[in-house]
Amino acid sequence: MRLEQPLMRRSAPQYLQGKGESDKPLVIVVDDDEAVREGLYELILSAGFQPASFASTKELLEADVIDRPGCLILDVRMPGVSGLDLQHYLARNGNPKPIIFLTGHGDIPMTVQAMKAGAIDFLTKPVRDQTLLDAVIAAIAADARRRADAEVVGRNVKRLETLTPREREVLHEVARGRLNKQIAYDLGISEVTVKLHRGNVMRKMQAASIGELIRMWETLPESMRQPT
Repeated sequence: MRLEQPLMRRSAPQYLQGKGESDKPLVIVVDDDEAVREGLYELILSAGFQPASFASTKELLEADVIDRPGCLILDVRMPGVSGLDLQHYLARNGNPKPIIFLTGHGDIPMTVQAMKAGAIDFLTKPVRDQTLLDAVIAAIAADARRRADAEVVGRNVKRLETLTPREREVLHEVARGRLNKQIAYDLGISEVTVKLHRGNVMRKMQAASIGELIRMWETLPESMRQPT
């Protein structure tokens, strides 16, 4: 495969500037063709991204970089574990890392399979530089959104864990849209006590309004939104 000449080197995108090396998105290339790896490495570097390349999925997994922010560019057919196999492995292990497939042997069923499993794009060799870079930008943006969402969920889970069992009950009822007097009746407590618990919930969850509290509630895993 022959890649087009790399684009002129440019500075990293603004949303990457100021990040430490370990926080910068890593664009990981896995392809058993050395010429392809080198070409992609130079292209990614020229666009201001941080690249890493591996000759096999085994080599990648042994490098312990799969959890870094960023995305994967995978060849579909490689000796040993294929790109599609790696996609399935990551999905089974709860790692929805954005994947761009780049192959010289693609077909429609293979493309459909990869896209249904969550691939960002399925490109065929040779590929235009800008087409690939557009896919990389989309993949990194998707990963950034996922990580930001996960951070919000994690923060709200930690706050929820500071609530007492009764405060959780009140939160659950508030999230259902129940009024204070309805909650008091359902829980067998006074309306004043409900107001006290609700105030504690707002403070511990760091919610400025009931609307914000409801939005926090909706980010929580389904299992944590069930009544105790």
